[in-house]
Amino acid sequence: MTHTPAPSLDQVFMALADPTRRAILAMLLEDDMAVTDVAHPFDMSLAAISKHLGILAAAGLISQEKRGRVKWCQLEPDALRAASIWMQAFGQFEAVNLDAFERFLEQELQTPLPDA
Repeated sequence: MTHTPAPSLDQVFMALADPTRRAILAMLLEDDMAVTDVAHPFDMSLAAISKHLGILAAAGLISQEKRGRVKWCQLEPDALRAASIWMQAFGQFEAVNLDAFERFLEQELQTPLPDA
């Protein structure tokens, strides 16, 4: 039996960086899905979806198995564990209150900031 190394944090974050791949993961939260069902809501080719699925699989975020003639995808939630642990280290910092920060900048600059 060959040991496959665990995907790196870089692979996981690279896979998560794409909105299509994040949407696929959200869909797979509900249940396992056939590749064709995964592809259905997206305006792209089956080949493009297959590339996205390959990246998610290489990062360990999903697994794929053939059942008969249909390829199924399954979420692998444990793959996010290392990324989650890494991100929790930053939980010690408080979230920035952007409204308070904007008021502070207006006071400091003595000129109102334009509305966004």
